Amino acid sequence: MRLCLLLLLALCGADPAAAARSHSLRGSWRIRNANGSLELPGAVPGCVHTALFQRNLIQDPYYRFNDLNYRWISLDNWTYSKEFQIPFDISKWQRVNLIFESIDTVTEVLLNNVLIGKTKNMFRRYTFDVTHVVKARNSIEVRFQSPVLFAAQQSRAHTLYQVPPNCPPRVQEGECHVNFIRKEQCSFSWDWGPAFPTLGIWQDVRIEAYNICHLNYFTFSPLYDNSTQDWNLEIESSFDVVSSEPVSGQVTVEIPKLQTQQTYSVELQPGERIVKLFVKINKTVTVETWWPHGHGNQTGYNMRVLFKLNKDLKIKKSAKVYFRTVELIEEPIKGSPGLSFYFKINGFPIFLKGSNWIPADSFQDRVTTDLLSLLLRSTVDANMNALRVWGGGIYERDEFYELCDELGIMVWQDFMFACALYPTDPGFMSSVRAEVAYQIRRLKSHPSIIIWSGNNENEAALMMHWFDVDIKHMDTYIKDYVKLYVKNIRKIVLAEDKTRPFITSSPTNGAESAAEGWLSKDPYDKCFGDVHFYDYVSDCWDWSTFPKARFVSEYGYQSWPSFSTVEKVSSKEDWSFGSRFSAHRQHHAGGNEEMLAQAQLHFRLPQHADPARLFRDTIYLTQVMQAQCVKVETEFYRRSRSEIVLGEGHTMGALYWQLNDIWQAPSWASLVPEVVFICRLSLGGKSRKSQWNQFSWRQVRVHSWSSLEPVCSHRTQHFVLKAGEAVLLHQEPVSELLRRCGHCTPQSCVVSFYLSAGSGLSSSANYHFLSSLKEAVGLQKAHITAVISQQNDTFVFDLKTSAVAPFVWLDVGSVPGRFSDNGFLMTEKTRTILFYPWRPTSRSELERAFQVTSLTDIY
Repeated sequence: MRLCLLLLLALCGADPAAAARSHSLRGSWRIRNANGSLELPGAVPGCVHTALFQRNLIQDPYYRFNDLNYRWISLDNWTYSKEFQIPFDISKWQRVNLIFESIDTVTEVLLNNVLIGKTKNMFRRYTFDVTHVVKARNSIEVRFQSPVLFAAQQSRAHTLYQVPPNCPPRVQEGECHVNFIRKEQCSFSWDWGPAFPTLGIWQDVRIEAYNICHLNYFTFSPLYDNSTQDWNLEIESSFDVVSSEPVSGQVTVEIPKLQTQQTYSVELQPGERIVKLFVKINKTVTVETWWPHGHGNQTGYNMRVLFKLNKDLKIKKSAKVYFRTVELIEEPIKGSPGLSFYFKINGFPIFLKGSNWIPADSFQDRVTTDLLSLLLRSTVDANMNALRVWGGGIYERDEFYELCDELGIMVWQDFMFACALYPTDPGFMSSVRAEVAYQIRRLKSHPSIIIWSGNNENEAALMMHWFDVDIKHMDTYIKDYVKLYVKNIRKIVLAEDKTRPFITSSPTNGAESAAEGWLSKDPYDKCFGDVHFYDYVSDCWDWSTFPKARFVSEYGYQSWPSFSTVEKVSSKEDWSFGSRFSAHRQHHAGGNEEMLAQAQLHFRLPQHADPARLFRDTIYLTQVMQAQCVKVETEFYRRSRSEIVLGEGHTMGALYWQLNDIWQAPSWASLVPEVVFICRLSLGGKSRKSQWNQFSWRQVRVHSWSSLEPVCSHRTQHFVLKAGEAVLLHQEPVSELLRRCGHCTPQSCVVSFYLSAGSGLSSSANYHFLSSLKEAVGLQKAHITAVISQQNDTFVFDLKTSAVAPFVWLDVGSVPGRFSDNGFLMTEKTRTILFYPWRPTSRSELERAFQVTSLTDIY
């Protein structure tokens, strides 16, 4: 057991001072390809693809087969150039740096025709000293090498042994050797995404000039003293001292609401210097801790830090400070082999309920703070409390983690290595070490991040022989794995951040993997660590299919996005499951067939004569199938938290794959690019504030498919439910339940239930099908209408149905936003649903765009 504690840094810029000036190079640049046949203006931040699209030189990259048609962009070399003037006298500054917050990816940087540096890692900041090169008027060139060709060159240069996989599966239509370049791994394709290996300056770039000394970075972590029950704060600041003499002075740290103010003397010798401060929080003031969503508030405190150094130099920083502890508990469980695997936040066990996050777009310059906010707020509205930032994408921008802090979303943070083995030559390892150190310092002050994970599925890939590696090289691959994730990444994590746990991989057996030399013989052991589970062949309505594991960090089923989404990137000839477009868009081998086979277990497949109508109806049915499968599986994991059956159980996390999509294609996502919920999962939870959650009764209703009036209902006796547990509340043979309800059979009736406290407080309704819906008797075609009204920025959809309607799906076409619920069972005549638009709209626009589908509409 390891006690880990954390505090958030939400840095604001330093106040302008006489000793420092900054000049942004954002804005318009020139872009040209290798032979000069293309030259155009392009924005920074940005990339070549979006620049070409904005100048109408290419179509929407997501349209039809453009991911293949535009592959030439990534195979070419490109140059970004700009002329700029420094708005201050450059001769008065001792040090001038050119800083790229991040750059994608392999470049040579020239200032005034002088090579000042090279880059080859998308995941770190680059700082170049240009003091002796910069002038009042300047020209800059950033020469990008094709990431695809660079990766191939690196692979060819690695001659001692292969580092698999060489290429992605053919169905992904991707590029090869992505494991040889420190770049967004899924940009070379994935089983849910296209190959768009981007090139560009995708984050901020600027000139910084300073005298005396400069603050390079500023971060901090909390330390909680169990013996005295005091909070302390360790602050770390890195300075570049360019003065020829030592720089001394005082630093004052102030947190007003905690009545904490302390002053320290500092002396900085010339060169790169680290200052560490230990701040004792006033113990007479109660510190309110940060809690995950659904368990308490996300209280933060404003902190001010002032460095007053000699020569009248002042450096100010401000930050939002959050306090919380996190522990990863791996300990024996009575009645079960193995070890537990769950998290305690502030000493309280928390069930992680949520999903996996992938990059929100293939082109990161199109991802806005507003989009991130809408996506993340949607997760909270769906009662989630956790997201796993998956290791094949990117370390997200600061705003992502700040929003997670504010919303109470716990983040499982992978390092960016996924589904591959990796080289460990000196150049690669040096780049990785710089990346990891930079990202930890940038991110460790966020309370939302509760764990670091070394990679995605690489322990499993190696030990389960995914790549059929030559057995004579197995020892080498094992040594490379330990070298990368244990001797380097883990070592840096433990040195830089002692406030949260680290695991080498996901899935992993955790402490058991470590005991076996960091690679377990069976990384999918249900009695240790976390597991990933996928089974597209077995009946997903049969919960005995699923593993009763300690923690399930990936699971899910594919579906197609809504037809209104697909329509935007396709033409009429594409609207068929058998079309070239449908096959091209499906990057999971056999995925379309698996979806239909799973759906056919419980539903009749549509048989419409019109191909476009058949395509639309089939898409809808894949979404119904996905929603039901994920619902059944999620509820199984939630039920398993408080029980051990045949030595298995105590499940304390369920993160389905995946939350969001990167383009309009079949995938495992529950959010499409327009960000409308495919389904609302049953992910509700209990507050930690009260030891007991009291409910007066559990209401069980039986409905006939042929009537909107319940056939019968049953209310259980009063009970008290303890918070943080899954408890059996009612048990009754189905035959007995139906006997009490008169003329019901499993085929003619459906069961719904909810909890109520009798004072207006109730849980959301849930339902249980007693038979497959293809066997349903009495199901009638429902005529559903909607009256739309507006309440401030929200629109109210008052629905009315003529019959019981399974899987009611609401669609407003191209109007982006989300419904408060969707894909639901409508057993009552009326129901009110709210719509939250993500751009200005009107009732008339929504009325024109509105479409509603339920299960009987597709037959």
